[in-house]
Amino acid sequence: MNSKLFMFVSLLMVIAMLAACAPAAAPTPETVIETVEVEKEVVVTEVVEKEVIVTQEVEVAPQPEALPYEGVEVDVLTFTGPQIAEPLQRRGPDFEALTGAKVNVTIVPFSDLYQKILTDAATGTNAFDAWVFAPQWMVDFIVPGYVENLSEYVANDPDLEWEDVAPFFRDFSASYEGDIYTIPLDGDFHMGYYRTDLIDTPPKTWDEYLAIASEFHGQDLNGDGDPDYGSCISKKRAAQAYWFITDVAASMIQSKGTAEGAFFDLETMEPLVDNEAFRKALEIYDATTAFGPPDELNLDVGDTRGLFTSGRCALSLDWGDIGTLAIDPDTSVVMDMTGAMILPGSTQVLDRETGALVDCDETTCPYAVDGVNHAPFAAYGGWSGGINAGADDIVKNAAYDFFSYMAQPAQANEDVTIGITGFNPYRTSQFLNRQAWVDAGMSPQAASDYLGAIEASLASPNMVLDLRIPQNQRYQQVTLDQAVAQFMAGEITLEEAIQQIYDGWEEITEELGREDQLAVYLATLGVQK
Repeated sequence: MNSKLFMFVSLLMVIAMLAACAPAAAPTPETVIETVEVEKEVVVTEVVEKEVIVTQEVEVAPQPEALPYEGVEVDVLTFTGPQIAEPLQRRGPDFEALTGAKVNVTIVPFSDLYQKILTDAATGTNAFDAWVFAPQWMVDFIVPGYVENLSEYVANDPDLEWEDVAPFFRDFSASYEGDIYTIPLDGDFHMGYYRTDLIDTPPKTWDEYLAIASEFHGQDLNGDGDPDYGSCISKKRAAQAYWFITDVAASMIQSKGTAEGAFFDLETMEPLVDNEAFRKALEIYDATTAFGPPDELNLDVGDTRGLFTSGRCALSLDWGDIGTLAIDPDTSVVMDMTGAMILPGSTQVLDRETGALVDCDETTCPYAVDGVNHAPFAAYGGWSGGINAGADDIVKNAAYDFFSYMAQPAQANEDVTIGITGFNPYRTSQFLNRQAWVDAGMSPQAASDYLGAIEASLASPNMVLDLRIPQNQRYQQVTLDQAVAQFMAGEITLEEAIQQIYDGWEEITEELGREDQLAVYLATLGVQK
């Protein structure tokens, strides 16, 4: 190669090298090509207007699976706790983490709960999507169409384990005319409690109850140097006390089985209050006040529970709550000293033809035990969850899933062993697995006594059903509560209290239709147990 040719070739090579090292021209907006890497795979989208291609790799994290109720809120109404509201508030965030649904719990005083639900639904305000309330009220919400029918929800929900819910609670607390309208979260019976370190044999009759209360009243029962009480019973007006008079009265009014009923005559719907049995019941109930705290007429159930667990009461009446509150080491001084019993009974019962009390025998008291007629009272029935029929469909679904979640054994079988929840056993498995109660802090004997008292009440052929007729709230929470409270306070006489209850109940029955009310009352007495 000659020197001129060599120089020419060398010049071309230098130019080529310089061109290779020069920066690329910035692409115009029309030539930008985006490249996104998705899980290591590069996808290129081209806009072919020029020959320049830019490749950009972007790391994108895998997206989590969407939660079914993301962004949904469920507004639930119940009463001022801490019981009942506590487990809803505690488990709400767990449910939100699982489903995305946020559960907002609003609480109101018990005396306002019924009317708050009714007004909200009847006016179409629908500020609440669901309620946890007394199942006996459901008839007043079902007939006008305010509460959602849950039958298909339950039928398609194997996780709920519906058949494990005891038959009584599936029927009385959840169903109306063959359909399911609520999900039971709790099981309620009134029971008696006594101090096992003080009392060897619990009272079988109300006379024995008064005798034991008298014996221990004024003694120092917890070692703090102060005199304590023979009996502690909640008697506060406009609270949850009005059920307790039925504990006493029912043992003398109903003796021939659950279908006999304890509130009305089966042929005339006449109130069963103007008779010797109800009079004696008021006298006994009033007599217990002499052996109670000085302010007993102003005590709600939370107050009397606290008195019992602090060791200040020899006897008490309550739902199942005292049994589990007594095992809380932070608040109870009566651990392994709390016995539970079926409600005391009577050796005399009402002759409905004459209105007089007669002695128990095989005819008058076919279910008596050792001559004593026991009539355990299924007061209230157990807190249950119902859904507002006016809520949006997705909110209804979320509300149902929340109640199902609360009621499923994984959650429910734990919550019923915790005193502050206010939830008492209602599933068959909760009675069979007694080890769960021992694990929660009960001694084997205490667990046996506690669950045995509830089982004996539930199995009794003479169990007393609470009212579940239209406007039962007016019969009991308004009329009965007012008259009993006024009598206990000395504002009216016993006879005036009797007349006030009788006239008030008759007025409601006439207003709503005697035949209609009687038909519903008779239908409720055939509940499955």
